[in-house]
Amino acid sequence: MAQIEIRLPKMGESVTEATITNWLKNVGEKVNLDEPLVEVATDKVDNELPSEAEGILIKQLFDKDQVAQVGDVIAIISTDGDGGAVADNPQKEVAAVKEITQITEKAEAIVNISSTNGSSKFYSPLVRSIAEKENISSNELDTITGTGQDGRVTKNDILSYIDNKAKGNISVVSAPPISKTVENTPAAKPAQMGGNVVAGIKAPIITINPGDEIMEMDRMRKLISDHMVMSVHVSAHVTSYVEADVTNIVNWRNKVKKDFMKREGENITFTPIFMEAVAKAIKDFPLINVSVSGTNIIVRKDINLGMAAALPSGNLIVPVIKNADRLNLVGLTKEVNSLANKARENKLKPEDIQGGTYTVTNVGTFGNVMGTPIINQPQVAILALGAIRKVPAVIETPDGDFIGIRHKMYLSHSYDHRVVDGALGGKFVRRVADYLEQFDINREL
Repeated sequence: MAQIEIRLPKMGESVTEATITNWLKNVGEKVNLDEPLVEVATDKVDNELPSEAEGILIKQLFDKDQVAQVGDVIAIISTDGDGGAVADNPQKEVAAVKEITQITEKAEAIVNISSTNGSSKFYSPLVRSIAEKENISSNELDTITGTGQDGRVTKNDILSYIDNKAKGNISVVSAPPISKTVENTPAAKPAQMGGNVVAGIKAPIITINPGDEIMEMDRMRKLISDHMVMSVHVSAHVTSYVEADVTNIVNWRNKVKKDFMKREGENITFTPIFMEAVAKAIKDFPLINVSVSGTNIIVRKDINLGMAAALPSGNLIVPVIKNADRLNLVGLTKEVNSLANKARENKLKPEDIQGGTYTVTNVGTFGNVMGTPIINQPQVAILALGAIRKVPAVIETPDGDFIGIRHKMYLSHSYDHRVVDGALGGKFVRRVADYLEQFDINREL
């Protein structure tokens, strides 16, 4: 019986595990080479995994909603055609079945071991073993904040807890009694702040009133929640605002959009024009394009611009335009449109959302005049684009000032005050506005 092991592949930098969200083939069904076999979800993006072989699916080693590590065997495909033919060597067949059984039992052990006090939390055998060795009760184990998938407690979490406990930084308390309340405690990951770890932050207890509906967050919303809470604890957020006159851009786009559609087969929006201005300003102020590691500042060589986009579920994701400063306006337009379409069709790949060094979000699409965006870690700044509005404005001319109708918008620039001072943060957003206001109305594509 010729069998092929299908393993969970590496799906990008820092991605170590994935949740099985849906099997696209059932046991016993024929699978073609490169045919979608299973849907998985990482902390970055959802994805379909193609089959690496042609044959019959004879084993699914992980059930829906279970978590697999990169490199784990998740399925077995028989290339014999019927999946049940007798092997030429019965001893090899018995050994193969035994191996499959062992893999299955190992996978089930990882996801099914739970605390003994009736908690819904799950712990790996390693974490349970460490807890037992250190005399940590199930109730005490439930109080540890986990940084793994869906808030699971990892080896590093429990070792850090034990270390802090030994130093007297943690007071052990009994688990609170269960009551008809919801404790709105996001699984905030410990945040690194100049060497100090901020953890154990709890939200208030929420009382459920008659008629209230309890709606659990979906997986993506949980990840967004964790990421946003972590960001405000890591970075000292400051926001600067600038108003920009974008009349020239509006008039130029209105003039060229039909010809652009005929020539390129797609629309030109305002987004690539804004991205071009941001990339230019970053080249002028490279210390905006950095990350912080402890007390070190990492100055990024590449300018990779993230653009917040909506998923079909309504959640937001941030695909990345790589090396945006090396693309002309047509190239930026095609990249923006491609990533936006992938997001709408839920077809983004892990590499599409990795490596961002600066993020732009367009709150104007929701009719908002301005916003105070939260920094997309590990970056140190983010720009929010407000709605473009027609407003009366004072126009200066050699013949004097007069009132006219102009198209204007607000730019909201949030930055990490640990490394970006007000002068740098304010000058940067002012420079972006300058590039927008100086846009050439006679520019050729």
